[in-house]
Amino acid sequence: MMDEREDLVEDLLTEYAIQLSIQESNGAKPPVSSSCNDSFVPPSEENRKIVTSIKQGEVFGLQELVKHKYALDEADERGWFPLHEAAAQPIQQILEIILDGDAQGKAFLNVLDVFNFQDNIPENVIVLFSSFFKYLQAVRRGSFEMVSTLIKHNCSIRQPCVKRWSAMHEAAKQGRKDIVALLLKNGGNVNLKDGYGVTPLGVAAEYGHCDVLEHLIHKGGDVQALADDGASILFEAAEGGNPDCIALLLEYGGSGNVPNKAGLLPIHKAAYEGHYLALKYLIPVTSQTAIQKSGLSPVHSAADGQNSQCLELLIENGFDVNTLLAEHISNSYDDERKTALYFAVSNNDILCTEILLKAGANPNKDPLNCLLVAVRAGNHEIVRLLLSSGANVNCYFMLVNDTHFPSAIQYALNDEVMLRLLLNHGYHVEMCFDCMHQDIFGNSFVWSTPEEEILPGWTSSVIKDNPFCDFIAVPWLKHLAGKVVRIFIDYMDYVPLCTKIKFVLETQKEWTEIRQIL
Repeated sequence: MMDEREDLVEDLLTEYAIQLSIQESNGAKPPVSSSCNDSFVPPSEENRKIVTSIKQGEVFGLQELVKHKYALDEADERGWFPLHEAAAQPIQQILEIILDGDAQGKAFLNVLDVFNFQDNIPENVIVLFSSFFKYLQAVRRGSFEMVSTLIKHNCSIRQPCVKRWSAMHEAAKQGRKDIVALLLKNGGNVNLKDGYGVTPLGVAAEYGHCDVLEHLIHKGGDVQALADDGASILFEAAEGGNPDCIALLLEYGGSGNVPNKAGLLPIHKAAYEGHYLALKYLIPVTSQTAIQKSGLSPVHSAADGQNSQCLELLIENGFDVNTLLAEHISNSYDDERKTALYFAVSNNDILCTEILLKAGANPNKDPLNCLLVAVRAGNHEIVRLLLSSGANVNCYFMLVNDTHFPSAIQYALNDEVMLRLLLNHGYHVEMCFDCMHQDIFGNSFVWSTPEEEILPGWTSSVIKDNPFCDFIAVPWLKHLAGKVVRIFIDYMDYVPLCTKIKFVLETQKEWTEIRQIL
């Protein structure tokens, strides 16, 4: 309810601020309420009961009456809504009840009109701002005059909202140096932290307001302050990406080697967000030791964020494209990825994939091979790039190693272009016809299992070792068997069909052609 009410008031204050601006430019006084007009309709009985309860201070009765929402939007002959009456009486709880119930907020502007900021303001109208909005709406709309008026009426500028977000934070976010200066002049705390431990300095840095940032520093803002998550002011600036803010913080003692609690440095944040100019400042001030301790390279960050320009900049500055994620970071991913190339491939990012491969990225360093990721995604272009750069077309998925044939083919059964792409680059198609059922001559056999005969990447602890004939014979795949085997035949001199796969093929439309070829 509180969030909805604040959103509503923001919109209303925007309208009112525009109204005030027009009046000030014309030298006119604010208009009286426009709700009272020739077509006045007497308020309902419920409206009259609400007004009576307000005047008599009947809190409990009012809580029931405000359920009649329509009655709160009805004005009397003076143009006054129930909110006017609530603002004019001394009981704060009455005002809160009406404000909560005023879903449409139609009365709010009229309250501001009746109680002009330049005139005497009833205590509850001050409460309306200081208790509920705490300068935030005035600052958000950039109203220097409104903030000045609230200060004049002794509203506490130190009192933050529930999330401890203060007027100072909001002024820093909006880039209002004049309001920041006004708040500081009247007792504002330059190092006040919000609910996440972020100071106004951090907010100004994040939103790229260099003039506000410099003013706060000159007024005692702590450049070394850390948020609750360990983020430094420079880290916040790296997120915002303003190179002038980065340069200013470095000038006043900011360090690029201070990680947050997740181990990330400002250089990682700038690379991930794609802030090229900020990254240029951070590369020379970040030590390789700090990067190594973090467990990941900014190359990973740039690839993860799909920022090709930042990626090229890092490569130009000597960053290794084959650096692996630290084990604890790799283990935090279900696929246990390790390389920057994996991030690019999993994002279907052709440009970053190409940049990394041209710079010498090894496509075979991840537990789940990059090629398998690209094949599964159906990305022909990335598959071509990987294969032309030496990706192992006969790789197995080492974490779920349950097929006797190389893994890639199982993700391409319904894609002839992908199938032929793999086969043209040396896929061991003969492994798809190596099984324990029966060969073409009717001879049955059993695989040997000595340790030395196990395929590369396999161990004796593998629970399943499914041959292709078992794999393709399942109900949800067997309709593809004829088409796939027909393609396989183009790449084999001799095709030993076992009885099981032959049984499946005999039900397929391609069987006649396959039989003729064999």
